[in-house]
Amino acid sequence: MKAVELRAPGGLDRLELVERADPGQPGAGEIRVKLHGSSLNFHDYIVASGKSPAEDGRVPMADGAGIVKAVGEGVTGFAVGDLVVSCFFPDWQDGAPTIGDFARTPGDGIDGFAQEAVVLPATAFTLAPKGWDAVEAATITTAGLTAWRALVVDGGLKAGDRVLLLGTGGVSIWALQIAKAMGAKVAITSSSDDKLARAAAMGADFTVNYRSDTDWGSTVAEWADGRGVDHVVEVGGPATLAQSIAAVRVGGHISLIGVLTGRGGEVPTAALMAKQARLQGLIVGSRREQQDFVRALEVTGIRPVVDRRFALGELAEAFRFQEGGDHFGKIGVEW
Repeated sequence: MKAVELRAPGGLDRLELVERADPGQPGAGEIRVKLHGSSLNFHDYIVASGKSPAEDGRVPMADGAGIVKAVGEGVTGFAVGDLVVSCFFPDWQDGAPTIGDFARTPGDGIDGFAQEAVVLPATAFTLAPKGWDAVEAATITTAGLTAWRALVVDGGLKAGDRVLLLGTGGVSIWALQIAKAMGAKVAITSSSDDKLARAAAMGADFTVNYRSDTDWGSTVAEWADGRGVDHVVEVGGPATLAQSIAAVRVGGHISLIGVLTGRGGEVPTAALMAKQARLQGLIVGSRREQQDFVRALEVTGIRPVVDRRFALGELAEAFRFQEGGDHFGKIGVEW
């Protein structure tokens, strides 16, 4: 079967389309899945680019979706023909977070889903929303579930809340859709007026170009009745956190989910203390939370925004497209 492997020490020119042995039939508790789609995340990029080293020959991609082709003894909840989607933390089934690394994350510590078929424990997947294709389903695993956990699980989002989203990448556009479906008001930032116009067409209530308005945190706080927003989905990290703190209301919630501007930097502790805000780091979510998310997607009718789709053998090209930052929403891989 075809698969993409990453040769050490990493780099987009070291992604190779290869032939691998078929994984065979499932044993007890396992399912065989014929994969048809994945989607790109920043985490996948830092592994593929070599910024986060992986084992030689690692199959990349944390997200994977496909059709169940065989079911092992004792498996319940799945049947041949089901469309399923992978879990970012296959060992985190339910409850509070207990995992703080990527040792068992597909595409990083273990092989991921840039391949035609896998045999894995059934607990490494959930059902996908009915009527979706594999690429759409794959966007749930990392970006979609991250946005869901940030706003709903940890943030307790409710109708009428005000939300600030940073940028128009996969997590932020997912968060826009979730927030609007739940009756929230949404502000969103970008350096592109065209992208802001697209976000507004999707329901964003307030848009800010952070290049032309460098004090965008205060601008957003003023929009939110002068008191600040209830939730911030913070994907930038050190270079944007101060503005996010300026934007949030006293007692508000900031979900720290990304480090696009770097892994370390100063935290304006006095401002955070004065706001009495909850700054919470998070990494994706549990299998139970993913199941809850899928149920919500089926009820609300939300569908992911996929900017562009690439073939499996074009994975390096897909990452280069991601590097350029021109995408809106998710980038898919389909085979």
